Amino acid sequence: MVNHTQSTKSISLEKYGIKNAKVQYQLTPDQLHDTAIEKGQGVEASSGALAVNTGEFTGRSPMDRFIVKDDITKGRVWWGNINIPFDSDKFQKLYDKVVDYLSEKELFVRDSFACADENYKLNIRVINEYPWSNMFASNMFLRPTEEELKDFTPEWTIVNAPGFMANAEEDGTRQHNFAILDFTRKIALIGGTGYTGEIKKGIFSALNFILPVFKDTLPMHCSANVGEEGDTSIFFGLSGTGKTTLSTDPNRSLIGDDEHGWTSENTVFNFEGGCYAKVINLSQEQEPEIYGAIKKGAILENVIMNDKNEVDFKDTSITQNTRVSYPIHHIENIKVPSIGKNPKNIFFLTADAFGVLPPISKLTPGQAAYHFISGYTAKVAGTEAGITEPVPSFSACFGAPFMPLHPTKYAEMLSKKMQEAGVTVWLVNTGWTGGPYGVGSRMKLKYTRAMITAAMDGSLEEANKGNYHIHSVFKVEQPRTCPNVPTSVLSPRQTWNNDEGYYNTADKLAVSFKDNFKQFEDNANAEILAGAPNVRK
Repeated sequence: MVNHTQSTKSISLEKYGIKNAKVQYQLTPDQLHDTAIEKGQGVEASSGALAVNTGEFTGRSPMDRFIVKDDITKGRVWWGNINIPFDSDKFQKLYDKVVDYLSEKELFVRDSFACADENYKLNIRVINEYPWSNMFASNMFLRPTEEELKDFTPEWTIVNAPGFMANAEEDGTRQHNFAILDFTRKIALIGGTGYTGEIKKGIFSALNFILPVFKDTLPMHCSANVGEEGDTSIFFGLSGTGKTTLSTDPNRSLIGDDEHGWTSENTVFNFEGGCYAKVINLSQEQEPEIYGAIKKGAILENVIMNDKNEVDFKDTSITQNTRVSYPIHHIENIKVPSIGKNPKNIFFLTADAFGVLPPISKLTPGQAAYHFISGYTAKVAGTEAGITEPVPSFSACFGAPFMPLHPTKYAEMLSKKMQEAGVTVWLVNTGWTGGPYGVGSRMKLKYTRAMITAAMDGSLEEANKGNYHIHSVFKVEQPRTCPNVPTSVLSPRQTWNNDEGYYNTADKLAVSFKDNFKQFEDNANAEILAGAPNVRK
């Protein structure tokens, strides 16, 4: 539901410990856009979008993400470097300091909800120090109508204070920034960082605990769309692998681009009301839907513009992680409401910078669970300081930083649902072909789209009639032919023209897979373990 009317309701923040604040409640996106510009916190791009700089942090800070260890979480959360425990008493003291900091200020407050399925809806109140952060919340969460706001009771509260700097020694944080979830108080506390992704990922992380533990629903870091026949497809993948791009298909209706739940009632629903897309190297020709969504109401983050306020999407001088957030209705072809039926196809997207994985291959149930738990992609030179050649990167469930439970919990739920629904699972390499990064080239988007389309409409299966080639290292089923894709592209080994180099590199990657999986072996069954690659030497 598109709701651009400012609410006439007024609220007090006294119960949160915030005193004498000037509360701007439920401002429209246009009002927040104008306020940010008036305060000198953003400028209007030539497209009409608001362009902001998020400051010191241009991405998430996973080492500064904490979960309060209490009676709800202590026996359930997979504690470690991903889910770092935080003391409940220290949380209260830090919270008190943050709300004291926010007192007397002009604050931007928004009521919204997550989860498009009414049976799973989570009411959220967002309290922001900055107007553009509140506009981001308007874009990314589901927008209540004026009628729904009348008796709106928030269940979770996000307190977002980018200007507040913690004292690590005194407050129990690692440094001055932090993002902390408290499941007893039902608060997401964010400070010291202006990066808006912390706002949406805080609620995503909360739902990744709430839904499987209390609602028998699998939360997924994925995008999803639906065809004219009602067939749902799901796209898992880490940042930069093509989740948003490949799910935004002019011939299919978008359910959502990042976060979904798969219910026991055999439906898939979007958590969000918007999209948060990377815009590095964005072009109108390659990604017309995303390009067209960048207009008034959208927020561009950390982009470089010329003197006419035109964005140079190739300029990464601030960050590689340039972003845009926009409400989902900026995309023309969307599913309303954002709910689909049981998926028919699942795609695991990986940007393999070693260039050894096939551009598309079919997985057995055991392989699907193995690759889901592994969550592989690769980092290439330039993405992080010190990286000069491809480095394997594994993130369990294609979203480990947001998963409070042990990865095998999510994998078991996914395996069960896949088998019950009869889903076909595909591994898609959107990365390199013809050699590794620096030698080969990035897989053409038009070929990846054609392969995914053929998988979804059944023509890929029909063309191969079960006659797939079994990859000698990764054991996946590699098609020999695909409509609208040159046959030479389908075999990564052939694109190399160097068998020894290809197999040596494939073995090296296979070893990385097996080394990474050692941490999960004790919790994995025989079928999952059989999904591991071969190491020929």
